[in-house]
Amino acid sequence: MPSSPLRVAVVCMSNMNRSMEAHGILRRKGFNVRSFGAASQVRLPGQPGNPPVIYDFSVTYGQMRKDLYRRDRERYRSNGVLHILGRNEKIKARPERFQECRDAFDVIFTCEERVYDRVVEDLCAREQDTCQPVHVINVDMKDTLEDATLGALIICELCQRLQQADDVEGSVAEVLLSAEEKTGRSFLHTICFY
Repeated sequence: MPSSPLRVAVVCMSNMNRSMEAHGILRRKGFNVRSFGAASQVRLPGQPGNPPVIYDFSVTYGQMRKDLYRRDRERYRSNGVLHILGRNEKIKARPERFQECRDAFDVIFTCEERVYDRVVEDLCAREQDTCQPVHVINVDMKDTLEDATLGALIICELCQRLQQADDVEGSVAEVLLSAEEKTGRSFLHTICFY
């Protein structure tokens, strides 16, 4: 088993639903986890026929919740956004943008292919200081409450298997292959370096 806990990041587009669901589940299981968004701003659904509601990453989940409550409490309660924001507030104060973080991770999970592409592009553009490897793995999931939970459970199982491995580096391919057979999903995977 690795001598230190796996350092895990989970990234979706706005650090709102999918990455935060995984963050909460992984944290409850005792993992060293952080979550991020890869977009330039946080986007939430607007009124029907209107553009999305956009926030800067510096706006707290509590401020977003109060703003949406003021805008249309019933709509944002019924579509689950107020629930999501309440859950997020219990995990951390505000969304974070992946491109602004310089912490090193052992594994970074992304929640859709375009997020995976952004994360890999950002990591490859950084100056490599330590040549420490980081595995970037995409677990594709729709941005719904149900799919976020299912995807988070898959990510949690992958983390548990990697944490139990004698050699994380040598086990990633085998763990992913086993998960693909079990779930019927395929996972994108690449190695980047810090």
